[in-house]
Amino acid sequence: MIQIGDCIVSLDLLKEHFCCDVEACKGACCEDGDCGAPLTIEEKLLIEKDLDHIKPYMTAEGKAEVEKNGVSYNDIEGDLVTALVNNKECAFAIKKDGVWQCTIEQAYNKGEASLRKPESCWLYPVRITPHRKFVAVEYHKWDICKPACQKGCNINLPLYKFLRQPLISKFGIKWYEELEFTAEEYNKWAKEMSK
Repeated sequence: MIQIGDCIVSLDLLKEHFCCDVEACKGACCEDGDCGAPLTIEEKLLIEKDLDHIKPYMTAEGKAEVEKNGVSYNDIEGDLVTALVNNKECAFAIKKDGVWQCTIEQAYNKGEASLRKPESCWLYPVRITPHRKFVAVEYHKWDICKPACQKGCNINLPLYKFLRQPLISKFGIKWYEELEFTAEEYNKWAKEMSK
């Protein structure tokens, strides 16, 4: 673990390679898992505010779910997450050409929504966990992302570089530059140690 600002960052962000490969996984993270995508209260409110603009991109089942039960619910651990259709896919996911896509992001890309997508989705496979005195920034390994790990290795793309834009959005450019510098120094050290 390394410290960047008030964050404790897993070394996996520096060591692991990653690049989403939706041709291989088909966006399975939108339908697999134990619950919906983690949300903040602010994100829930933004989705509710823009819901009329997001709905045209949603499936009939997704629309019916949010109309009946709302855009989110609290999972078994009490965390706020996106609504699901039949306890399976995210209510805001739609399958096009066999690949799951985010309808919130589709509305955002058309200038019709203010939230790009839930932060937890944009930052995946990194999970952010606030604690009392620090924020944990950790790599979440999931079997469905094996093609992304392989693709990242093939093109030599470290996880922190793959997530450059969402990490900057979350923590700021200075934080990211410090992470980048730390990664470079760590890699020099690791190379020396392997001699």
